[in-house]
Amino acid sequence: MNLLAIVQEPGAYAAMAAIIFVAAFLQGVGGVGFAMFASPVAAVFFPELVPGPLLSLGGFVALMTALRERQHAQWPAVAQALSGRIVGSALAVWAMATLSPRPIALIFAMLILAAVGLSVMGLRIADNGRNMAAAGVISGIMGTFTSIGAPALAIVQQHKPPPALRATLGLMLFFGSLASLTLLAWTGHYTTRHLGLSLALLPFLLLGFASSNRARGRVSPATVRRMLLALCALSAVALLVRNV
Repeated sequence: MNLLAIVQEPGAYAAMAAIIFVAAFLQGVGGVGFAMFASPVAAVFFPELVPGPLLSLGGFVALMTALRERQHAQWPAVAQALSGRIVGSALAVWAMATLSPRPIALIFAMLILAAVGLSVMGLRIADNGRNMAAAGVISGIMGTFTSIGAPALAIVQQHKPPPALRATLGLMLFFGSLASLTLLAWTGHYTTRHLGLSLALLPFLLLGFASSNRARGRVSPATVRRMLLALCALSAVALLVRNV
């Protein structure tokens, strides 16, 4: 669907706009949530949004999230995650050309559910360079395939204070989206048509993110952590349902 087609179908445009608005609000409050909410819904009703346009919009709102609290960003963790993200994105692009994405999506959805379960039971995954790089690889594969790149990163980062979590994850997701989009464009999976669709929905992303300004200061660390784990689980379940 191109920009002209969207304008000619106001019902579809309004539905897409609502998805993007809510997803941007969740991202602004918790530091993640954009693709974790939008991608499963879009995959069912608007598959043209996945992965390119959602990666574009998600990368932009992640950057805004990071810039809003940039003084809390932890750059070493960002670099560690990005090193893995580049590797994972390259593997995903190779797999898109040679393998079926369904079994890969199923495997990673089950891994995310297992990690959520262990986190709920009290396991604390060490926030170290090795785990961040591994999370980056998983993020790159999942993000490039489905636009959902946040769960693995969020699980490792979940115990940080909310401002540090939002800023650090925002930078990870922004640079990670750039890596995925560059490789997708290079292989012909992201075109000007996808860019036009992203631009058509950008105003609703900005409105949703602006609406999160008041809400984010009222949310406790425990609530943010529960929200992160719930979104991770829901996105993994949605991937399972979509691919089974």
